[in-house]
Amino acid sequence: MDLKSQSQTLQVLKVADQKFGLALSFDFDDVGFDSLEKYGTTLRQETLEKAKSYDGIILGTQSHADYPKPEQGGRNVSAGFRIGLDLFANVRPARSRPFLPTNMSEGKSIDLVIMREATEGFYPDRNMTEGWGEVKPSPDMALSIRKITRHCSERIARKAFELAMLRNKKVTAIHKANSFHMTDGLFLEAVNDVAKEFPEVQLDDLLIDASTAHLVRTPERFDVLVATNFYGDIISDLASELSGSLGLAGSMMASDLYCCAQAQHGSAPDIAGKDMANPVSMILSVAMLIEWMGQKHQRADLLNASKAMTVAVDTTLENPKFRTADLGGNLGCKAFTLAVSETLLAQ
Repeated sequence: MDLKSQSQTLQVLKVADQKFGLALSFDFDDVGFDSLEKYGTTLRQETLEKAKSYDGIILGTQSHADYPKPEQGGRNVSAGFRIGLDLFANVRPARSRPFLPTNMSEGKSIDLVIMREATEGFYPDRNMTEGWGEVKPSPDMALSIRKITRHCSERIARKAFELAMLRNKKVTAIHKANSFHMTDGLFLEAVNDVAKEFPEVQLDDLLIDASTAHLVRTPERFDVLVATNFYGDIISDLASELSGSLGLAGSMMASDLYCCAQAQHGSAPDIAGKDMANPVSMILSVAMLIEWMGQKHQRADLLNASKAMTVAVDTTLENPKFRTADLGGNLGCKAFTLAVSETLLAQ
């Protein structure tokens, strides 16, 4: 799906641009099935090189599961951007909103950020210099190679500790070192080494299976969670759904040089074109991107715009009349976007 399908998010961003005088400009390119039809691949290398020349990137949702095999042009778009631009930090916040129903027990609340390493781990498309990190020696046997490096573990840990210093000064490392002695053991060792640079931050660790139980039972215990790729992917979906809906989950992928806004959820081809989608995740992801750009370029207008976009979403959601169907409301995607835009302008 190309960026043009994210027109509702762009509408909100353009309102913020107008309100705060950001002087933003936009360019578009095809990825996914549109790119496959035009160029024979879901992601061209030229697109990645082009993306490096921009201040920020907005990546529309994709149907990776429906792509053809890699040798037939079905390149994983998310992975292509993460590897191609070294977007190692997948930042996924989850917070409950008192005015919305959640999947947590009464009295529970959640306000955390999952810092997920995104360039290695269990994913076979990013574990080899050449080739694929899975092999099938026989029709009845399949093997997968997992890669964990000290370098990648240390840099995602450092991002987690830096973020924790701005929040509640607590980091929880998620692992399974009791079983994966070498790989998760190396990750945990790297996290502990980085922790020495941040004596003000409290560090604890949890096994991945235990962490899911604690997210349900005592979500308030968490501040920043740092995890390898696969674990971070799973627990971020759990945390977001507990806090209200995966459709409310903003997400960005960043390095020190580049940042890409991408909704935490995937695409929904079954409701495409029916004006039923909830655009909140994409809007909040773009707000995260604008904040990152504001911090990088030390621009208060971008920081203010990011905050205003987030506040406009929450203010709109607070009124039960202005919610999409997945949140118990009756609004379509366009009507909800219009309500957010009007709220943003009125602030």
